[in-house]
Amino acid sequence: MKKQIKVVGAIFENEDAEILCALRGTKMKMPNLWEFPGGKVEKNEDIQSAIEREIKEELGCEVKFSSKFNDNVHEYEDIIVNLITVKCTIISGTPETTEHDKLIWIKRENLLSLNWAPADIPAVKELMKEKLAFK
Repeated sequence: MKKQIKVVGAIFENEDAEILCALRGTKMKMPNLWEFPGGKVEKNEDIQSAIEREIKEELGCEVKFSSKFNDNVHEYEDIIVNLITVKCTIISGTPETTEHDKLIWIKRENLLSLNWAPADIPAVKELMKEKLAFK
């Protein structure tokens, strides 16, 4: 039976209506794919605590959880990932790479120009639809 993990990913939007995207490092599983930054939810940890901890560890900044955005399950060859994406606000610091090879801010309508990790695609598509709803 495949191992199942719960992961949380942060969606940040800046004042220019761009979304923060992180390129998985070459030493990570599934290198060179884009994702929303975040990580594993530890045992007995809620998603709010997990995203605040993970972003501090991964990007070196303090964030505030705003709301749950998307919850999906993706089955990879060797693992089943339950990815919960959440909207967050940066309250102090500037995101810097520690694990990822690159961070970029990109317009919502251009999100699909990146090569995303499969588990992140449902949230990407939902973000793009959300933008269309306001046009």
